[in-house]
Amino acid sequence: MKTNKLLSILFFLGFIVLSVSCKDDENKLNPNDKNSITLSFDNNVGDKALVLGTGAYTNSSGEDFTVTTLNYFISNVSFKKEDGTIVKFPNNYFLIKQSDAGSLEAELKDIPTGNYKEVSFMVGVDSTRSTSDLSQRIGVLDPASYGDDGMYWAWNSGYIFFKFEGTSSVIPTNASGKRPFQLHVGGFGGMTTKTANNLRTITLPLSNAATVRSNIAPKVHLFVDILKVFNGTTQIKLAETNLVHTINTATPIADNYKQMFSVNNVSNDAN
Repeated sequence: MKTNKLLSILFFLGFIVLSVSCKDDENKLNPNDKNSITLSFDNNVGDKALVLGTGAYTNSSGEDFTVTTLNYFISNVSFKKEDGTIVKFPNNYFLIKQSDAGSLEAELKDIPTGNYKEVSFMVGVDSTRSTSDLSQRIGVLDPASYGDDGMYWAWNSGYIFFKFEGTSSVIPTNASGKRPFQLHVGGFGGMTTKTANNLRTITLPLSNAATVRSNIAPKVHLFVDILKVFNGTTQIKLAETNLVHTINTATPIADNYKQMFSVNNVSNDAN
């Protein structure tokens, strides 16, 4: 009995020493050390991996569909430390394209060392950059860089924040003999005239802290379930809603896809 009590005391003391040691290690971190955090987007349809063109899926209304295009902008990323400090990246824009494996990982650089417990990001391109001079819209924001897969409404002077396209047997056949759906979301609130604001900010707690160190560049693995496009706040049926190209009609879709992101895990591997 005495032996068990002694072991319990020793275990408790060991735990205290370990906790103090970890806290001391955190306090000893060099504030000048920096590294990166990568957001890795894993696009899925429920419990199935998203495969363009050939994957056959069913939404919450029992409608079959195949996906041919999934693109969306990510911007205004920020990370919150365990002490409440927030590190923002207002000038980093990423275009996630399922057709381009290299685009599925968004790297945020020069992040101060520390333990981060939360990530936030916007789906879309903020009003400031959307209305800035074309000379400032470079990289993924250059409308001329999209080729046939346009992500900019020239007629509406704004970016397509989210492009989701495919086919479904529940959609009437068009003049080309196809049954396509096109769900395009844009709208930052308007520049000279007020319009719907379909920018959406997602804030997610990290399943375990992202520990940025001089030799550790964490990767946050995000699970993205596009079925939420159909069954989030509003139930959307392809038989009724299959061509969305205007700002006001896109709002329910933006409200839905805000719920499609979750954190799968955080890896803190040394580099």
